[in-house]
Amino acid sequence: MKRTSLVAWVGAMAFAFMVFGWTGCTIQTGGVVVEEKSKGGPPPHAPAHGYRAKHNYYYYPASYVYFDVTRRVYFYMEGSVWRTTVSLPDSIRVKLGDHVTIDMDDDEPYREFESHKKKYPPGQMKKMEKGKKKDKD
Repeated sequence: MKRTSLVAWVGAMAFAFMVFGWTGCTIQTGGVVVEEKSKGGPPPHAPAHGYRAKHNYYYYPASYVYFDVTRRVYFYMEGSVWRTTVSLPDSIRVKLGDHVTIDMDDDEPYREFESHKKKYPPGQMKKMEKGKKKDKD
């Protein structure tokens, strides 16, 4: 009788391990699947064909500094390299009202620095309406 109960117990354990082994491959761990909906733009690999994100910048001609209004970061030149930072170094000062608002398609405004430098020379803000001039690049 003892041999029969031992065989039954071993058989039940083998069956339990098989069931847990098979279901271990299919049990989900509670992860969440997020399905993103299309925002109406082209897929990442396709050209935009007119659908562009706009970036708004304040350009400070006297300091050659850009401020990204949305991301709240500054772009400034250090030597021949453009830097991005959340606060300007102590050596660079900007006057809050002395800026030109520029809307661009590019997330790196300094790519157009040479044209902005010519269009808005330092010291010319008094001739312009301070902080009101809006440029579309």
